[in-house]
Amino acid sequence: MAVKRKMGWMGWTVLAIVLVAGLLFAALQYSIGQNGPKVLDVVDRLSGGTRDVTLVHNQSLGTAKAQKLAVYQPAISALNQDARLPVFVFVHGGGWRSGDPDDYGFVARGLAPEGFIVVLAGYRLGAEGVFPAMLEDTAKAIAWTKGNIARFGGDPDAIIIAGHSAGAYNVAMMGLDPAWLGNEGMKPADLAGVIGLSGPYDFYPFATESTKLAFGGAQNPETTQPIEFARAGAPPMLLVQGDKDTVVKPRNARVLAAAVKKAGGAVTRATFTEMDHNGPILALASPWRKDRDMINLIDKFAREVLTKKTAAKVASVPVQANTP
Repeated sequence: MAVKRKMGWMGWTVLAIVLVAGLLFAALQYSIGQNGPKVLDVVDRLSGGTRDVTLVHNQSLGTAKAQKLAVYQPAISALNQDARLPVFVFVHGGGWRSGDPDDYGFVARGLAPEGFIVVLAGYRLGAEGVFPAMLEDTAKAIAWTKGNIARFGGDPDAIIIAGHSAGAYNVAMMGLDPAWLGNEGMKPADLAGVIGLSGPYDFYPFATESTKLAFGGAQNPETTQPIEFARAGAPPMLLVQGDKDTVVKPRNARVLAAAVKKAGGAVTRATFTEMDHNGPILALASPWRKDRDMINLIDKFAREVLTKKTAAKVASVPVQANTP
């Protein structure tokens, strides 16, 4: 009887631990939903540590507080002055109303150990950041990266841009509409690839308060839409969407991918059946990144487009004829 009583208490103890753990996890998920990136960044640092990723530079890009970027390096041992590392420029989401690159260190800690310099870029928000301000700022961050990243061990000819949600919209426009990078003396062909996570690419007419605020004043609203600029010759694109995304409907990635393919462009679409809107970004943070499907997908795409860009660059170098 004593043994049975002891086993009973053990069972209750295990059940209590499971219930507490479940409540804590639910509370964590709720907190992430309310103040996502900041909470996620703290959780990532507590559960995953620094991963030898270091913030090495902060840069202001304008008079507004949000116009800034931060540069992260992987472990010093990964840096080689003779073989600079490829670069990720990541642009945060937040409905063009909120977000701060300072809260996205977990993205750098998720991607930099794969062998990348990571730049986290901000842009003007809310009334300050209405179209086209968010695109002007994103282009400025990319141009700064190309002009300065060699100082931090990065390869200015091996830049991939990525973004989540509103940030995915920003980077999609950088790759598809040449005007924005053109204003900074660059062209989309300077980029190796574009990655959109949970991005809106075809949302006119505007149906939400955030889209009305950000784009409602545009003289030609149709020209705010990435799908209008689908074309051949744009940088290769990877469009990632969760099938359970109720914030940005999965059709956005589907219709943009179809339009780019129809135009003769290069695009890959990846759908995760169990993910919601924040799933793709959550997968870059600890402890969720123990499942490496998302990181492996991003890394594989990055390596493939970087290899193609390098091959194209070598092929474009003119052969010098021998002179007698």
